[in-house]
Amino acid sequence: MPDEMEEIIQDFIIESQEILDSLDEKFVELEKDKTDQQLLNEIFRNIHTIKGAAGFLGFNQMVELTHSTESILKRLKEGQIPVTSATMDVILESVDYMKSILQHIKDGDGAEEDLSGIIDKLKAVGKADHPEDDTEANTTGNAVSGGASPEKRIGEILTEEGKITEEDVEEALKVQEVVKESMDSTTEPKLGEILTAVGKTSDDDVKKALKQQGRPREVHKAGVEQTIRVDIERLDNVLNLVGELVLGRNRLLKITSNLENRHPEDHEVMALSETMAFLNLITTDLQLAVMKTRMQPVKKVFNKFPRMVRDLARPRGKEIDLIISGEETEVDKSVIENIADPLVHIIRNAIDHGIELAEERERIGKPQTGILRMSASQEGNNIVIEVEDDGKGIDIRNIKDKAIEKGIISPAQAEVLVDKEALELLFMPGFSTAESVSDISGRGVGMDVVKTNIARLKGNIDILTEKGKGTNFNIKLPLTLAIIQTLMVEVSGDVYAVPLSSVVETVRISASEIRSVNLQEVIQLRGEVIPLVRLSDLFGLTAPDGSGTYYIVIVDEGQKKFGIVVDRLNGQEEVVIKSIEGGLLRGRESDIIAGATITGEGKVVLILDLAMIMETIAKGALSYA
Repeated sequence: MPDEMEEIIQDFIIESQEILDSLDEKFVELEKDKTDQQLLNEIFRNIHTIKGAAGFLGFNQMVELTHSTESILKRLKEGQIPVTSATMDVILESVDYMKSILQHIKDGDGAEEDLSGIIDKLKAVGKADHPEDDTEANTTGNAVSGGASPEKRIGEILTEEGKITEEDVEEALKVQEVVKESMDSTTEPKLGEILTAVGKTSDDDVKKALKQQGRPREVHKAGVEQTIRVDIERLDNVLNLVGELVLGRNRLLKITSNLENRHPEDHEVMALSETMAFLNLITTDLQLAVMKTRMQPVKKVFNKFPRMVRDLARPRGKEIDLIISGEETEVDKSVIENIADPLVHIIRNAIDHGIELAEERERIGKPQTGILRMSASQEGNNIVIEVEDDGKGIDIRNIKDKAIEKGIISPAQAEVLVDKEALELLFMPGFSTAESVSDISGRGVGMDVVKTNIARLKGNIDILTEKGKGTNFNIKLPLTLAIIQTLMVEVSGDVYAVPLSSVVETVRISASEIRSVNLQEVIQLRGEVIPLVRLSDLFGLTAPDGSGTYYIVIVDEGQKKFGIVVDRLNGQEEVVIKSIEGGLLRGRESDIIAGATITGEGKVVLILDLAMIMETIAKGALSYA
């Protein structure tokens, strides 16, 4: 396949995918406001764009399905049939088939879908036994160069000479629109180039036609592309190189600092220091620029949920409005790719367990329509995603009873378990409070997956609930997973890195201030009891003699505080996280280490996974209670 053709097909795939991803949300909006003619026109244009480009590229199944769907949309536009939920069901099903066909095109597997069933459904909805009018006028002689002109268009000339057909020109114009969408508005791909790329005509024929117009062939002079598509692997490679540059920068900064201390009056050392300061500034700016190239709005994830909420709520007889805010908040691509599954689990549970049936809501004085809110916002170097419903909330007593029934805790433990600790039980593998199994929940899977996936993203999740009022899931995630600020700490001569985003404060205490409660070491800080963990115990290092003073790093992980006992604080440092492979860590170490980095001194330092350390403390507290 010629490179030009491959590029056009890739443009078609990307543009069609973006259109189809947005259609779910648009159809749900249309179902809520059936009189929104502007939205209906936009949907119609989107489907027609896919149809035109698919026809030109020879994707016949896509053409057949989009044409049938377009016919229904045309009748909806003209008011011949009403916008109903049943109609939306069929149209949304056809969109699902379009996604499947597009996936086959993307995979290049040559597979086809059985469209007979969905085509019959579309015909039944639209009573499509009448011949449909073509939905767009023949545009053979128009819009080729983007403006009115008395001279003949390239399409007209080639058609008159019998080189191509009017249908070829019409479909090429659709491809032109698809390609143009991914470029700056001042740039328009040449029709002659498209026709040549797909083999409808030859380069010589196009040149001759241009001569008849009295114009030389200027392929790239019309405008300058403002955007390009870059393979994500190339971006990842650039990010890795920037990471190595940051490590080198840190090393040079340390060396320069040492030279300044030893030779403060040396002119060459002063010049080196100035150059290093400039290099530090440029490296930081480069790092930020590269990170921004990977940033994407969370809208890419949020857009899938209006359709999902609709499809899950309707068969259950529930009326639910999904309200989304903050969808333009940007986050690293790696976070975007991994947050979708946890959100799906949370929303499914909210629909199945949280929000009541319309009749029940009316009986207890609530509006029949339940509200499900999704929001995203940025707080410092973190993104906060909240999912909140106004349903019946979570019954804490029920959680405790189920935990006792499953042997997770004893009745005595349940009595002293505070609400926050009881809610944490929901994240245990196999734990479920559902009385019966439905097709979307109650199998004892889901919330443990949520916790695991979010922990993998170095984030945390917290639940706030009030019986009869609703539940709020608060997810806090780092904006990026590659480069982070850390606090360097030392224990028994070894250095470890603590992610600074979770550090609340550091305090210095004497050994006599450490107490033990149920075999768990704690300190009292301003009236608050804080559990402690000794890194020397976690890593099997030689413990201090138990006298003198210690430094305690107070961290907040999942809105729970605990203290890390260390010997020294070595200051802050920006580090690049590197994964550890090959079984270098064993036993407990492999669970509580997030990765490794190289410091300014050139030493390899392990980065602590605070979420897993918190779990270690929690499990220990339960077992010792």
